Amino acid sequence: MHIQQTTIALFAILPLIATSQTHSKEPILHYPETRRVDQTDNYHGTNVPDPYRWLEDDVRNSTEVAEWTKAQNQVTRSYLDRIPQRKKIYDRLTELWNYERYSVPSQKAGRYFYRKNNGLQNQAVLYVADDYTASGRVLLDPNTWSEDGTISLGSTWVSEDARYLAYSRRESGSDWSTIHVVEVDSQKKLTDKLLWTRWGNLVWNADGTGFYYTRYPKPEEGQQFQSLTTNPMCYFHRLGTPQAEDQLVYRRPDQPEWSFWIQRTDDNQYLTMSIRRGTDHQNQVFVRPVDAPLDAEWTPLIDDFENEFSFFGNEGSQLFFMTDFQASTKRIVTLDANKPGRKHLAEIIPASDATLEDVTLLGGKLIVSYLQDVVSKVRVFGLDGKFQREVELPGVGSAHGFGGRQEDTETFYAFTSYATPTSIYRYDVTTGESTQIRAPQVDFKPDDYEVRQAFYHSKDGTRVPIIVAHRRGLKMDGHRPTLLYGYGGFSISLSPYFSVEYATWMEMGGVVAVPNLRGGGEYGEAWHKAGKILNKQNVFDDFIAAAEWLIAEGYTSSDGLAIRGGSNGGLLVGAVMTQRPELFGACLPAVGVMDMLRFHQFTAGHFWKAEYGSADDPEQFKALLAYSPYHNIRPGTHYPATMITTADTDDRVVPMHSFKFGAALQHAQAGPAPILLRIESRAGHGAGTPITKRIDEAADRWAFLWKNLKMSEDQ
Repeated sequence: MHIQQTTIALFAILPLIATSQTHSKEPILHYPETRRVDQTDNYHGTNVPDPYRWLEDDVRNSTEVAEWTKAQNQVTRSYLDRIPQRKKIYDRLTELWNYERYSVPSQKAGRYFYRKNNGLQNQAVLYVADDYTASGRVLLDPNTWSEDGTISLGSTWVSEDARYLAYSRRESGSDWSTIHVVEVDSQKKLTDKLLWTRWGNLVWNADGTGFYYTRYPKPEEGQQFQSLTTNPMCYFHRLGTPQAEDQLVYRRPDQPEWSFWIQRTDDNQYLTMSIRRGTDHQNQVFVRPVDAPLDAEWTPLIDDFENEFSFFGNEGSQLFFMTDFQASTKRIVTLDANKPGRKHLAEIIPASDATLEDVTLLGGKLIVSYLQDVVSKVRVFGLDGKFQREVELPGVGSAHGFGGRQEDTETFYAFTSYATPTSIYRYDVTTGESTQIRAPQVDFKPDDYEVRQAFYHSKDGTRVPIIVAHRRGLKMDGHRPTLLYGYGGFSISLSPYFSVEYATWMEMGGVVAVPNLRGGGEYGEAWHKAGKILNKQNVFDDFIAAAEWLIAEGYTSSDGLAIRGGSNGGLLVGAVMTQRPELFGACLPAVGVMDMLRFHQFTAGHFWKAEYGSADDPEQFKALLAYSPYHNIRPGTHYPATMITTADTDDRVVPMHSFKFGAALQHAQAGPAPILLRIESRAGHGAGTPITKRIDEAADRWAFLWKNLKMSEDQ
């Protein structure tokens, strides 16, 4: 078992591009006029203006917002389409992306399920095979669900006997999904259709007649992409019955912001339920027998939110957990289902210097994945905690997978690095042998590139790792175009992985640099806590220090340095470019959280209060206001060239964040650098985005940097 882890008014649109009458031949950008309103909010005695409040309206409900986004896109397209190198970049991205890609297969009842993309298919196709070496047959092809590829296949769940497969279907990148069921052999789609689900917790019962799942109340008409997603409910659905007849298993209307995750032990003895507040991993744990009535009470094993307890398997009543209790880098323990509380905890594998990332119980062994200075290490232990062997990985990079049922003696994993395309391996749990079963054929030569890990010191002296990749032998003359990417939040670790976008950038003569900022999970929960809530400025300081290190090391200069990040990483880019605008040559904030005072009032934003804090708290408000990108834009400032990207169906980080930030930047900009908004249609936060849209956006991104970092063909 594997651990689961945004009043109609008229406004003028000026000519998109006018020819300059000055000595410069560079066209002058004219942005759409953006209405400013007299909106001021009082937070704990502090008045905070919000002149672009009207941009919070959904484009589907507001003609004014829809026209504004259309006008912004026209400016952006006119700018990008005038860059001569864009077509060449687009063509090369398309060539590189055109290779077969496979997911890590999973096995149930002798059937193997995996996803494959032939190269330029908008969506990966789900296959089923009787052998892990076989090609198998198509089970679900989401490319047939829409002409533009914007309906995607989300999570899949196979019944114990592999007779049925439940799957979630998502439209236009939304987090909302609909669950359907298909019979594996006949490919017959059942009548079952479950609405208003998100984020995919589904657990089949042992006989395959139904499953537990989580859904949310139906939102008000027209508000599904804006309103808060609260009050989740766990239900049991019996196959062949309408959703209205599903039986409620658990809900907490007194705690509308809590979320639930159910798991069933492989021996069909227990159901466990993890309850979390927000995005923090720290959780409560409840348990009950599988054969208890659906409305039966749950027994609390852990009844507070002080620590993470991630369930991954059992031996009888002994339940195995990965925990940060008295172990910042995490350890493995057991709890007895009949003896609640930490006092009955027994340690199996103690914490170490390496950060414990994941655990699977397979074939009577524990397959334990660690991060050691951001590099994967996988070790095998007995159930008694005794070390048995190291999994010999094919290189220095990232390994993930190792899923399966407790009785399985085989498992599968993927390996990748910045210069190594992802390959798939089978691991024999009994013999310890790894066998490569899928090797990609990419028009990319790993030996032509070099990857270096180094360490630098942040503002307060903290030692931070950074990985730098580029073409082998590239001369570092202090002027190399360099892309600095970061995230730094939610205990998410950035480990090395192959990217067609990075490969293209490096072919263009660019340097890729990825630091592992505080707020991530690379060094355990202490590293995470050092970059959250009142400590969030540490993340920005770490990123700024990385930029200064790249310049000091002779890789680049401020004029040649671009920064990029998405979601929480978009917040990172927005924060540092408003704090140190002179340090960067170009900025690429994507789907970022930019209004730190109002983020928790939309869709999933309330979950992030555990990470960022809330403006409702006086002390946290001061910290949020100090770095909130939208609120720290200063008129008369020379900001770097900036392209802000978002999507109209992003219902995780609603696009109002990017809209308000972009409008404020355009209003404040005193320098000549462009401030563009690129707003994708029929797309969301990123997951499920069709390949055609991904290639278009990547081509726009690299063309924007080519122009604004003044790159040339001979770099």
